[in-house]
Amino acid sequence: MKFGYFGINWGPFAEPDGLARLARAAEAAGYESIWTGEHVVIVDPQKPPSPIAPLTPLLDTVASLAFVAGQTERIRLGSGIILLAQRNPVVLAKELAAVDVLSKGRLIFGVGVGYVKGEFDAIGVPFEERGARTSEHIEAIRALWTQEAPAFKGEFTSFEGIQSRPLPKQQPHPPIVVGGMSPPAYRRAVAQGNGWYGFMLSPDATAEALAGLREAAQQVERPASLGELEITITPPPPIDRDGVKRFEDMGVSRLVLMRDFSDMHAPRHDHVGDEIIAFVEKTAKDLGIH
Repeated sequence: MKFGYFGINWGPFAEPDGLARLARAAEAAGYESIWTGEHVVIVDPQKPPSPIAPLTPLLDTVASLAFVAGQTERIRLGSGIILLAQRNPVVLAKELAAVDVLSKGRLIFGVGVGYVKGEFDAIGVPFEERGARTSEHIEAIRALWTQEAPAFKGEFTSFEGIQSRPLPKQQPHPPIVVGGMSPPAYRRAVAQGNGWYGFMLSPDATAEALAGLREAAQQVERPASLGELEITITPPPPIDRDGVKRFEDMGVSRLVLMRDFSDMHAPRHDHVGDEIIAFVEKTAKDLGIH
C-alpha cells in the first residue's frame, strides 16, 4: 500500500513556510505522495453543494506543486484534483510539464469534472459541458505530452503546427488519475486514466465504486497502453492498520489520508497546523509507513 496526504494547499498551509513544512514532514515520514485540493473560485455566500466557506485560503494547484517541487526530493506531487473543464488544456499542459520537469518526474495528474455550478459561471464555462470538456481536455493534453508534432481537433480545442517543450520527464507522460463517483466518471477512468480516485469513501462505499468500475469496463474499451487501473482512495478518518488491510484486500493501491475535512477552514497561523504535522508523523508510525 502506498500512502499520501491530502490538502497541502489550504487553511494553515496556504503560505510558504507552512506548506514547505508539511511537505518536508510528509517526505521525512515516508509518505509516497502529497496532494492538493482545488476550487479556482469559491461561491459566496456558501450554499450546497459548495463544500467550503468563501474566505477559505486555497492556493492554486499548479503554483503549489511547483513550490513543493523545490522543497522536496522524493515525494510524489499529486493534483487532487484539477477541475479540468475549467482550464485551458494547452496552457495547463505546459504548466504541468514544467512541474514534472522541475520535480524530476514526480507529478501525478489528478483530474475531475467539478460539481459547483457557480464556479463554472464565474469562469465562463457552461456547466452542462463539463463532462465533455474534461474527456476532451485529457486527450488534448496527452497529445501535447506525447506527440512529436502535436495535433488535435476537438469540439472545444484544436491545434496543429505547434510545439510545447520541454515534454514531461515521465514517459510516456505523468500518470493520469481520474476522480469521481458517477457512472460517467467510472467510464472516463477506464477509457482514459492510469488510475481512479475516490474521495472520502468508506470500505463499503469503495466496494460499490469498484463494482461501478467493473461495470464501466464492460461498456468502454481500455487501451492496453494504460495498464492496470490503479485505485486511490481518501478514506474518512480515522484509519488504522485493520482498515488499511481491508482496503488493500479490495485492491486499493494508495490511501491518501487527511486528518479532518474541517482542517481546510483553519486560520493560516493557527495551532491546527502544528496538530496536522503531528498527525502526519504519528500516523506514519502507527501505520508503519516507510
